[in-house]
Amino acid sequence: MNAVSAGTSAARPPGRPRSAHADEAIIEAVLNLLVEGSTVEALSMEAVATRAGVGKATIYRRWPNKEALVMDAIAALKGAYPELAGESVHDDLIALLASMQKPHNSRAGQIMPCLAPEMRRNPELYHRYIDWMEQRREVMRDVLRRGVATGELIPDLDVELTLALLTGPMTLQATLNWHPRLNTEGLATRVVDTVLIGIRGPKA
Repeated sequence: MNAVSAGTSAARPPGRPRSAHADEAIIEAVLNLLVEGSTVEALSMEAVATRAGVGKATIYRRWPNKEALVMDAIAALKGAYPELAGESVHDDLIALLASMQKPHNSRAGQIMPCLAPEMRRNPELYHRYIDWMEQRREVMRDVLRRGVATGELIPDLDVELTLALLTGPMTLQATLNWHPRLNTEGLATRVVDTVLIGIRGPKA
C-alpha cells in the first residue's frame, strides 16, 4: 500500500526515486505504533524511523510533518473506495457503505476510535482528516446527485442530510460499536434500504 496515494504528502523534490518499500515500512510502523497504544501526540518521528528501519531524514523527505504522515497512514488503513458499477444508486450506495464496515478487532477498529480526541487537540490533523474525508464524501455525493438526475431519488433531495443519514450509523458502529445490540450483519444494505424509503424517486 502506497502512502502517496492518500494525496496528503508534500510534492517530492527532484532527485533519487522514492523507494516503495521504505514508504510501506514507514506507514506500517506508524500503524503498528498506534495499535500498540501510542497517541498521535506522543508519536515521534524517531520512534517511527526506528521501527521502520530507516533514517529520520528519509521520513522528512517524504512527509513535511507528523500530521501528514499520520494522515497518509489513516488513508492507507482505510483503503480506497470500491469501483462502482454506476447502474443503480441503490447498489452503489451499498457498495460504498459496505467498504466502511471494519471488524472491531481489525487495525482500523483499534486505531480509529482513538483518533477522535486526538483531532480535537490537534487542529492540523483535524483539517487534514476533514479534507481527506471530503474527497471520499464527494464520491457519495456524486451518486446521490446522479440519483436525482435519473429520477431514482426525489428531486428536492437534501444531499448533505442524506449523506449524514447514510454514513453516520456505519461510522459510529465501525469506530465505537455505539449500539452494541444492533445486528451488524448486512448493515450497509439495511441502512440504504431504510433511508431510501424516504427519498425514493418515481423511477426507483
